[in-house]
Amino acid sequence: MIRVLLADDQMLVRAGFRALLDAQSDIEVVGEAADGEEALRLVREVTPDAVLMDIRMPLLDGLAATRRITDDPALAKVRVVVLTTFELDEYVFEAIRAGASGFLVKDTEPEELLRAVRAVVEGDALLSPGVTRRLIAEFAARSKEPAEAVGLDQLTEREREVMALVGIGLSNEEIARRLVVSPLTAKTHVSRAMVKLGARDRAQLVVMAYESGLVRPGWLG
Repeated sequence: MIRVLLADDQMLVRAGFRALLDAQSDIEVVGEAADGEEALRLVREVTPDAVLMDIRMPLLDGLAATRRITDDPALAKVRVVVLTTFELDEYVFEAIRAGASGFLVKDTEPEELLRAVRAVVEGDALLSPGVTRRLIAEFAARSKEPAEAVGLDQLTEREREVMALVGIGLSNEEIARRLVVSPLTAKTHVSRAMVKLGARDRAQLVVMAYESGLVRPGWLG
């Protein structure tokens, strides 16, 4: 079972998500929180597989709560998906840098929400290529000089190439077409790069690609 915690200050939003998620045979809602402090406490108590985290909440906002979760080694397996009303929410970029595995718009289609929950628990990409490119564009606009490329020397030439393609927002299928390999092979290269660099998920790998200078502003395809 995939264990999910809901964190949103709107009761009706939580009720809607719970009804949808609990109706699935492989997903169980293990708790609800109406503010960031309560979310943090419940995450530590029940250690869910995934947290659907609203950004704007009282006492402690979703961004701060996300950072505390992802900074805690005891919660390393917990994946945080931030929830927002608008795709271009000003806090989404910061949430990704804080360690969130991706984000969802609150009015997303039910099937997309279910797919996203399952995908993030498996460590796959949660952000759609289009959304990823918007986030990357935002990152590029804010980025300064790249930091020292710590860890990139651990990667093979192909893994660095794949990481760069992840960095410009390509999905595994798009990477496979670009490199003329199978999607499974592309996914394997992505997974190996994540393991070697200690990336929690694909979203963090994108950030690492920019921060290391492997991908630079202007490379968006």
